[in-house]
Amino acid sequence: MDKFIVSARKYRPQNFNTVVGQGHITTTLKNAIKNHQLAHAFLFCGPRGVGKTTCARILAKTINCENLTPDGEACNKCNSCVSFNEGTSLNIHELDAASNNSVDDIRALVEQVRFAPQAGKYKVYIVDEVHMLSTSAFNAFLKTLEEPPSYAIFILATTEKHKILPTILSRCQIFDFKRITNNDTVEHLREIAEKEEIKTEKAALQVIAQKSEGCMRDSLSILDKIVSFTNANVTYQNTLEHLNILDHDYYFKLLDTQLNEDMAGSILLYDEINRKGFEGDLVLNGYAEFIRNILVCQDPKAASLLDVVEGLQSRYIETAKRVNAAYLISALNILNEAEINYKMARNKRLHVEMALIKLSFLQQAIQLSYNNESGALVKKKRVNGPVAVRVEPLQSLQIKASSTSSAQAAAKAKLFVETPKRTVTKVVESNTLVEAEPVLNKSTELPLVDNNVMVASPTKTEVGSAVASKVIPANKKTLLQSLREKHINNVANVKKKESILLTEESLREAWNCFVDKLKKDSKHSVVTVFNIAEIQVVNNDHFYVTVSTSLEQKFVEQEKMALLEYLKSCFHNKNIGFTILINEQTKPQAVAETNMSTREKYQKMVEQYPLIKELKERLKLELDY
Repeated sequence: MDKFIVSARKYRPQNFNTVVGQGHITTTLKNAIKNHQLAHAFLFCGPRGVGKTTCARILAKTINCENLTPDGEACNKCNSCVSFNEGTSLNIHELDAASNNSVDDIRALVEQVRFAPQAGKYKVYIVDEVHMLSTSAFNAFLKTLEEPPSYAIFILATTEKHKILPTILSRCQIFDFKRITNNDTVEHLREIAEKEEIKTEKAALQVIAQKSEGCMRDSLSILDKIVSFTNANVTYQNTLEHLNILDHDYYFKLLDTQLNEDMAGSILLYDEINRKGFEGDLVLNGYAEFIRNILVCQDPKAASLLDVVEGLQSRYIETAKRVNAAYLISALNILNEAEINYKMARNKRLHVEMALIKLSFLQQAIQLSYNNESGALVKKKRVNGPVAVRVEPLQSLQIKASSTSSAQAAAKAKLFVETPKRTVTKVVESNTLVEAEPVLNKSTELPLVDNNVMVASPTKTEVGSAVASKVIPANKKTLLQSLREKHINNVANVKKKESILLTEESLREAWNCFVDKLKKDSKHSVVTVFNIAEIQVVNNDHFYVTVSTSLEQKFVEQEKMALLEYLKSCFHNKNIGFTILINEQTKPQAVAETNMSTREKYQKMVEQYPLIKELKERLKLELDY
């Protein structure tokens, strides 16, 4: 049995003319070879599987070919070409920078550059995935890359140009490879299928090209899998089944149910799709792409952007004619939001169904946003212009005296009832009416009443109940007066509680009361610290709390707020406070004890316990000095 070789290797291009979809690069390289204008360093960058390494190998073979064709291609017959095709050429060195990315690997490569080629004109060094090199490896490569020998040519290939140092980019001639179009991919797959005697449908090849996303290597790998799956009979249906792609018929049905506002039909259709094994995010993504294609078909200028299987273009265009653009744009927004939040949803199925329910009632929301008479869109919550808040100034009151007679006052009261103005009336007695005009007393801001008031006779029938409704009873207080009296009473009550003088005895008594309170709360560690701490009064508002260690300081700080609140209530002094001090006098003593010699320790122990000396003598022990 012959050894199987995957199509990506078996049908790898051997000259520039067979490279698919990169004509702008192959033409430039051929002209550079014919005109002898080769650069010493090239950088091939672009997506995966578009021919970067392939073009690097073709370039390496072509520049060493002994019999170039007139159009600048390798002959594939000379010794150099034959050795290259068989993989035995000594003039081509390939380095995988993904696994050889250290400084030592680059130094080994630089050492090889010193040796001239034994046969041929050039030694070509192809460094694949060059962005994986470390920074130190890049720096070790800089000098050689800038000024290599005349016979050395470097070809760097990468998929992530942004990760390469600018110093490397400036030393290379950069070629940007582009994604291979679906049409070029389909034509190349069809040629390979004919050579391999594989039956294919064009629609199936288009699906493979769309799935590969411009990567020729991926499309060839997919073709090999489907050929094995279908026994060399590649059809549209078995391609969809193998690639786990949802048929466009489901999307058309789903759109019809939503345009008809058939919520139940949409959910049932999704249930059928779900039972076939398609995940919710796949449905959301595919349906969003379907809506995008419908939106593209509405404008003839953008029809070229429609990338669907051959035979479905007419169906997309017909569907686009009966769908409103506003619906499609809103649907895309809903689907995009649902797809973004899909991973965070716990109930995946409910999340997708909620999106389908929104789409089912989306038509009603769009119709409500239109004006039925003019047919134009109505913007919600629109304000024609800024509206100012109506504010009327408030004025303080002061009764203005007048020297007019009582008859004139009655006439003026009648005029007040007939033509109401913004004035305030106040009854001084039960049967006297006073008219007041607003005047502000700047000193107290309270209404002042002059002794000379203008009184109206209560017997006038013109005043009647209309005046009575505007009269304020004499014994009734305003809200402002009530608040001020309440505030004055509170201040008086506070002043009655005079602050207690802060002394050592009173502070110690309050301190012990607070310690008893801590005992009831079962804070035994804090109680111990408070009993040990020393307190010293500084003035009537402040005192010192002295502790031995920082740990005791933390215990006191924990209860600081409760202690201050308790002391303020005891001494009726809101300004009371204290400072925590740490007494460090005990630390030198501890250091002195630790620095005692062995003899000093023994002497101290003997002073405290004389029997130790007798024990030493009986056992005939000696000290280890």
